[in-house]
Amino acid sequence: MNARFARMRTGVLGATALMALAASILPGPASAATARKTVSGDHWGVITRNTIGSPVAALRSGPFGPIGVPGPQAGPPYGEGSLGLEVADRSTSLSPAAEKASFGNEVDFYGNRVLGLDRVGFHVFQTAENVSYGGAANMPNLTFEIHPHLAAAPGTTYASMVWTPGPSPVVGRWSSYLDATTTGSWHLTGSAGTATGCTLSTPCSFAGLKAALNDGGAEPTAYSVAVVKGRDYMWIGAVDGLRINRTVYDFEADGVRARRIG
Repeated sequence: MNARFARMRTGVLGATALMALAASILPGPASAATARKTVSGDHWGVITRNTIGSPVAALRSGPFGPIGVPGPQAGPPYGEGSLGLEVADRSTSLSPAAEKASFGNEVDFYGNRVLGLDRVGFHVFQTAENVSYGGAANMPNLTFEIHPHLAAAPGTTYASMVWTPGPSPVVGRWSSYLDATTTGSWHLTGSAGTATGCTLSTPCSFAGLKAALNDGGAEPTAYSVAVVKGRDYMWIGAVDGLRINRTVYDFEADGVRARRIG
């Protein structure tokens, strides 16, 4: 596959807009009816250092359909576009041979309070073919790179904080909002995972993860956020409506639009 690194054609963010992107929470899942467009961000794109192989991670129109599926689930939940992901499972000389796609933002979330994260999730376009490649759990994830500031592991300055969604409730169309605070599982990589017990093999709930991070050390802070797929099974699909606290990130073909909720 050929990598296509999407370029954000968006306006410049002022200081007020940047503060709005990191603001805290309004309870309840996002919906297009309650979200209003605010600003566009130019700091979203392929995170090259976390991308392996030549996957596709590109802003696109649609997907629409499939054939014979009418109504809201036939198109993206916000606008007319989404983040398209295409990842192959046997296409590199590495072990494992699978690719990895990482599309995110390394600027606007830097230094944010990890324990202030109260609302997070996204919508996904899953297909029956993806399920056939890797089972119902073959889904993209959401990864926050963080400084965990753990009292139990004071020398650890980096960990990935990963939400692994459960199976999509539908295939061949857009899902409803998948709430990462109540569904799926969370884990930390490296020594932070060992210290907290929230590892890939023994994942935690969202509440359990936050409790484990709040162990008496300095408050954990974020480095970045990204929608990620790999390195496991082939997957071709899309993600839209990424919610982080009171902001929904609407992936469109011409850029990423931040929509405030409420």
